[in-house]
Amino acid sequence: MLATTLLMGVLAAGVPQSPAVAAEGDYYAAARGLHGAALKETLHDIISSRVTTLSYGKVWDALEETDRDPANSRNVIGIYSGRSMPWTNHGGGGNQWNREHVWAKSHGDFGTAPGPGTDVHHLRPENVLVNSERSNLDFDEGGHPARYAPNNNLDDDSWEPRDEAKGDVARMIFYMAVRWEGDAGSPDLEPDDRTSRGKDPRIGRISALLEWNDEDPPDAFEKNRNEVIYQHWQHNRNPFIDHPEWVDDIY
Repeated sequence: MLATTLLMGVLAAGVPQSPAVAAEGDYYAAARGLHGAALKETLHDIISSRVTTLSYGKVWDALEETDRDPANSRNVIGIYSGRSMPWTNHGGGGNQWNREHVWAKSHGDFGTAPGPGTDVHHLRPENVLVNSERSNLDFDEGGHPARYAPNNNLDDDSWEPRDEAKGDVARMIFYMAVRWEGDAGSPDLEPDDRTSRGKDPRIGRISALLEWNDEDPPDAFEKNRNEVIYQHWQHNRNPFIDHPEWVDDIY
């Protein structure tokens, strides 16, 4: 049923059918029947195998396809604002968009070198001013409307995304925690239930992220994005988009 639903979303978005779509179940074959720590460890092995690592410059090209506006193929959609923005208008100006690290790169101090800093599964387009306003805030509920994206809230140590992006954010955070486990010198990323702005490889608040995963299930845009990354760019998947129930199983 999942493979059929995923395939329909991909075809609707204009992505060519591939045998890999129908074989999605085989991708997770080693994880079937596992739970908790064993499931997390096996998913880490699956999504870390045969991965193409992008340069930070190549991320621009990837985002043009992964976050394309279904209503305007020349535009991309901002993760927090929901705005449709011309793909060509990216850079550092206030009216441009740049590459938002949903898992803030300072939380683990991994920068933009190939690895977690260029993992497209958590890199999303967003207006420069919105990106700057979110900064490296953790995720939680509450606060006051953001100046440049008032459908989001923030306070001194946290950012609450718009409702339509809450599940997306949660599943990106959980993906990063499973994908980047300290192998080969990478940071060991983990969510916790605190909010702070330090350089430790952790981010919160996990209690909010768990709720958001349940309240905002994957939609067609998110599923298509996962498929495009798998088919055309990194060749790995976010398992929590394919199986959001695995979040509660692991965490």
